[in-house]
Amino acid sequence: MPRILHFGLGNFARAHLADYTQDAGGWDIVGVSLRAGTVRDGLAAQGFAYDLDVQGQGIKRIDVLKDILVAPENPDAVLGQITAPRVQVISATVTEKGYHLDGNGVLDLQETVIRDELAKKAPRSLIGYLAHGLAMRTTPVTVLSCDNMPGNGDRLGAAVQRFGRCAGLSINFEHITFPNAMVDRITPASAQPDVVHTEAFREWVIEDRFAAPRPDWPDVQFVQDVAPHELRKLRMLNGAHSYLAYAGCLAGYVHVHEAINDAQLRKSARDVMDQAALTLPQAVQGQAEGYADALIARFENPQLAHRLRQIAMDGTQKLPYRLVAPLRARGTSGAAGLGIAAWMQFCHAQNGAVDDPQHAQITTALRAADPRKALLALIGAADLDTIIPE
Repeated sequence: MPRILHFGLGNFARAHLADYTQDAGGWDIVGVSLRAGTVRDGLAAQGFAYDLDVQGQGIKRIDVLKDILVAPENPDAVLGQITAPRVQVISATVTEKGYHLDGNGVLDLQETVIRDELAKKAPRSLIGYLAHGLAMRTTPVTVLSCDNMPGNGDRLGAAVQRFGRCAGLSINFEHITFPNAMVDRITPASAQPDVVHTEAFREWVIEDRFAAPRPDWPDVQFVQDVAPHELRKLRMLNGAHSYLAYAGCLAGYVHVHEAINDAQLRKSARDVMDQAALTLPQAVQGQAEGYADALIARFENPQLAHRLRQIAMDGTQKLPYRLVAPLRARGTSGAAGLGIAAWMQFCHAQNGAVDDPQHAQITTALRAADPRKALLALIGAADLDTIIPE
């Protein structure tokens, strides 16, 4: 049976990739945790099967997951899976920070984990494992990013290529592809490894560029260009989510459904969507109004209990795509600026103690002579100072 090797088997991957693959049939999945064995330990006793609680549809048993490897415990086992001919798709949901990119979207060779990997010639990150494993692979494979970044496949491929060059690895990129993809399904974090809660809505758009066979995933859109769909989701859904996360936390709310029912926050969240829609390619302009209506309804869903602080994580990684880019594209003040201002206020309110890979830089920025300018510089928005509210 052909296999998917998936890095970062959190709740989203189990509600999205695994759900689609369960429906497709004929494939299995092995997961990789780059840090701890918590999910592995929680699922091992039941053979890695779990329940997917889909709102309005009931419980769906997912049993395509066959094993979870914990990379720090057995790096060779992970490399062995990357090289295995049976593995025909390698996928990842490691969040934006898991790619270790700099402000220009290029692999940051000075980032602590990457620098350590190159010095010790031993993998620790997604990029390191892929580079080392693909250098030993002799059969075609598709590497599929499922993270919220524009051009996620292109960025991942470039990062692996740069790492490989710096590490002196010989990787045959002629039989490896990195298609871009857009994923969408709201899936809150949960402490229960054996049950994943999610909404009924799901969407997956993938660039039709596979080097090897793939599952016959139902309802997936295979397209020549993912960018319009990706921008629609990043700027409308994710942009509004980020606005609500920071403004909602500052207003004392805990969940998305609470924040969206605040009249002022609701209006501004809709403004984020509507103004972002004006920056989208023509190919998806006609979808924008209906998409925004559907997003408001999804945000209102109290059964998901989606925590604002989960969305607020890693702001320095997310805001450049979600709020800075559409604000710059419009060139005028607007709701995206309100979201950026709310992020800065949130950082002040937390005294820099935020869940972000640049938390130390945020703390330093807050102590700077001009904290506002220093914070905006962290998200590449210093030049937009005059159109972002105080």
